[in-house]
Amino acid sequence: MSEWAIKVEGLGKKYNLVHRGRNQDDTLLRALTSGISGMFRGDRKKEREEFWALRDIDFTVKPGDRIGVIGRNGAGKSTMLKIMSRVVKPTTGRIEYNGRMASLLEVGTGFHGDLTGRENIYLNGSILGMTKNEIDRNFDRIVDFSEIEQFLDTPVKRYSSGMYVRLAFAVAAHLSPDILVLDEVLAVGDAAFQKKCIDKMQELSTREGRTLLFVSHNMASVRSLCNGALFLDRGRMGGFGSVDEMARLYQHVVKESFASDVNVQVIPLHTTGEWVVGSDLEVRIEWTAGRFTKGWHCDIAAYTFDNVKVFALQSHLFNGFATSDDHARGVVFKVRNIGFVSQELRLDIGVRRHIDEPYEFVLENCATLLPSSRNFYEYARTDVVTVPYSTCAPIV
Repeated sequence: MSEWAIKVEGLGKKYNLVHRGRNQDDTLLRALTSGISGMFRGDRKKEREEFWALRDIDFTVKPGDRIGVIGRNGAGKSTMLKIMSRVVKPTTGRIEYNGRMASLLEVGTGFHGDLTGRENIYLNGSILGMTKNEIDRNFDRIVDFSEIEQFLDTPVKRYSSGMYVRLAFAVAAHLSPDILVLDEVLAVGDAAFQKKCIDKMQELSTREGRTLLFVSHNMASVRSLCNGALFLDRGRMGGFGSVDEMARLYQHVVKESFASDVNVQVIPLHTTGEWVVGSDLEVRIEWTAGRFTKGWHCDIAAYTFDNVKVFALQSHLFNGFATSDDHARGVVFKVRNIGFVSQELRLDIGVRRHIDEPYEFVLENCATLLPSSRNFYEYARTDVVTVPYSTCAPIV
């Protein structure tokens, strides 16, 4: 067996950005008129800018390793995986592989909307380099894993995004790739199917020696699945090592980036200074005025250190909450202790522009909660628990 499955040397990707200056007050008609007249005048001024999405990336992955790729939005994670999947050509450097690779980068990748699920299994398998006999041997297992047998002969353009993911992952996982590349696409599926996929990936790696690259913002998934991590920071190598080490480095970089802008305080409101059953805990997330303005949403989540989610609160779910005030400088949650576990909890916060968009940033382990030893209920739930009697309001 080779000593490496993937070898990346000096990888870089440059884009040439073109900026066309235009008065923001121009109407569409004026913009079209100006553009057409400019063509005849030969007057088309453009500002060009070089942007390096990736630069000087070097690492080696051993066969059977499960590597999580982490970093903030815009760090270059998806660009790197697209290069590795031969969707995009690199500007500098090279990538070498040992074995056959399968990629799952976006919902519907490698599918044809007018073909049925059955036909797309054969199409997608052929794209991955499989013979018809190989696909035939694995067909029943693919259908069983995807759980879409009822819709197998329906054109996939009528599938939901979750059904797309189920079928695409089932094909990629069961057609024996030596290297499997996944780019956050599993976030589309439901929680039960995500767990099923993670279990399958662990089986592929530990039992069959397959190599995995997995991009995710969910650090709990990365910790449970991966035995190593690559941290990308603004298109460059932030680090390559153990998951815990890279997670701490990632959190440190994020905290440093927002340290001057964001402050988190956890304040037990009971007279004893403890967060006892029936008492409130105030979580204040404050930022520099103007840092986050109209439309921003803030979420908090508490986990045990075994990564069991105990509760989560999302600001947009509270009646009357609004971040439309340009002068708002934060969010304050009050959380009633309804009998949480008598062990230390870690608190994560996330801020995003819109509830349908990814988080602009996430601060993990930004605070710890220590419920009183007098608590007596045990919670072992992985779903979101919206705590009764909790409140949320902007800080102005």
